[in-house]
Amino acid sequence: MSTPPPTTIPAPTAAAAGRTSVVHGKKRVLASAFAGTTIEWYDFYLYGTAAALVFNVQFFPMATELGGIVASFATLAVGVIARPLGGIVAGHLGDRIGRKALLVASLLLMGVASTLIGLLPTYEVIGWWAVVGLVVLRILQGLSAGAEWGGSALLSVEHSPARHRGFFGSFTQIGSSAGMLLATGAFFVVQHVMSAEQFAAYGWRIPFLLSALLVAVGLWIRLGVADAPEFLEHRASGNVATAPLRELLLHHRRPLLVTIGLRLAQNAVYYLVTVYMLTYLRDVRGDSASGVTAVMIASAIGLFTTPFWGWLSDRVGRKVVSVTAYAAIGVFGWVLFAFLDAGPLALLPLVVVLGINLVHDAIYGPQAAWFAEQFPVHVRYSGVSFGYQVGTVLGGGLMPMIAALLFAAGGNTPWLIAGYLSGLSVLSVVAALAAKDPAREQRGTELTDLHAGSARAGSTGAVPASDGPLRTDSPRTGSVRADGAADAGPTTGTTAGTTTERTTV
Repeated sequence: MSTPPPTTIPAPTAAAAGRTSVVHGKKRVLASAFAGTTIEWYDFYLYGTAAALVFNVQFFPMATELGGIVASFATLAVGVIARPLGGIVAGHLGDRIGRKALLVASLLLMGVASTLIGLLPTYEVIGWWAVVGLVVLRILQGLSAGAEWGGSALLSVEHSPARHRGFFGSFTQIGSSAGMLLATGAFFVVQHVMSAEQFAAYGWRIPFLLSALLVAVGLWIRLGVADAPEFLEHRASGNVATAPLRELLLHHRRPLLVTIGLRLAQNAVYYLVTVYMLTYLRDVRGDSASGVTAVMIASAIGLFTTPFWGWLSDRVGRKVVSVTAYAAIGVFGWVLFAFLDAGPLALLPLVVVLGINLVHDAIYGPQAAWFAEQFPVHVRYSGVSFGYQVGTVLGGGLMPMIAALLFAAGGNTPWLIAGYLSGLSVLSVVAALAAKDPAREQRGTELTDLHAGSARAGSTGAVPASDGPLRTDSPRTGSVRADGAADAGPTTGTTAGTTTERTTV
C-alpha cells in the first residue's frame, strides 16, 4: 500500500494566512496603543480635573483662595515636571531592552498611584501628611506618564507602513482624548448623581478607584504585543547604545530642540482649556460644570479628529498642517478669554471644539509619527520621550499655575495669559519650520519608489521601500540623516553585514 503524500498548504493559502496574521498583529498593536494610553491619560487627567475642582479645598486650605488654587496647580505641575525623569529612565531602558516591557511597567505604576490617591486621607484628617502623600503619588503618576508616551508612540509607528505613520501614530494620540473623555465623564456622572456635599466628602474619590479595573483590562491587551521587527533587528545587531541619553545630547541636539519646541504651544493650549478654564469659569462666571461638559464633548469628537489629522499629515506633510495650527493657537487665546468673560456659556462647547479639535488636534494627531521621524532607532525612545516630556513641562505643565499668576499680575484680567500663549506659538512655529518632514518628502518621490519597488518585487520578491520600517539610520548609502541632510555613506561599524549609521547634528 502506498503512503499518501503529506498534506501541504497551497502557497496562496499560506500567503493569505500570513497576511491575516500580519493584519491581526497590527490591529493588536493599535488596540494596545489606544487602550494603554487611554488608561494612562485617564488617570493623569483625573488629577487635573480634581485639582481644578476639589483639591484646593480638600488638601490646601490656604488663607487666601488664590493661595489654595496656586498650591493645587503646583502639585499638578509637580507631576508634569516628573515626566522628563520618567522619559529618561524609560528611554534608556527602552532603547536597550525594548518598548513593550516599559509600557507594561508604566501602566502598573500609574494604576497603583491613582488608586492610592482615591484612598488618601485629606488635610483635615492627617494634616500636612496628606499633602506629602498627594505630592509623592503625583510624582509617581508623572514618572509613569513620562515612560508611557514614547514607548506607545514608537510601538505603533515602528509597526506601521511608511505611508501611514501619521495615521498609525494617531492611535497613541487618541488615547489622550479618550482618557480625558473618561476622566471628565467620570466626574460629570459623579457630580450629577450626588449632592455637592457628597461629592466633596467622598464622591471625587470614585473615579480614582475605578482606575484599578481599567488597568487590568489594559494589561491584558498590552501583554499580547511584541516589539517591532525594526527594533528587534537593531537589538540583535549588537549596536545597541550603552548610554542612549548621553549619545542623544552629544549628537542629536538639533532634533531634540525641535521636538521640545513642537510641544510648547500645543500642550499649553490644551492645559489652558482643559484645566485652567474650569477654575476661570468658576471664579469669573460662577459656573464650572459647563466647562467640564464642553471639554467632555471636545474629547469625544477628538476620537475622530485626531486620526483624521494624522491621516491628512500622511498626505500633505506634517509641517503644513502643524504650522497653520500653531498660528491659529496664537490667536485663539484672545478669542477664548473674550468669550469666557462675556459670551453665552451655552455656546462654550463650540469654542472649545474650535480650540481643541480644529487647532490642537491638528498638531497632536501627527505628533507621534513626526517625533519618531526625527531620530534614528538607537536613540529613538530616548529622543522622543525626552523631547516630548521637556516640552510638556515648559508648555503645558506650568500653564495653569502661570496663568493663575498672570491673571493676578494683570489686575484680574486674562490678557497677559493670552499674550503668553501667543509667545509660545511663535516658538513652536520656529521649531516646526526646522523639523524634518519625511511624509512630505516621500509624497514627492512615492511614484518613483513604488515603480522601482514593484520591479524589484517582480525579480527578487523584495518589499517596496515605501512600505518599509521607519529608517532614519538607513543601512544603505545615500541615506537620510537624522538632521535631514544627505549622507554620502555609512559612518560607523558593520555587524552581520548591516551598517548602522550614527548620525550627528
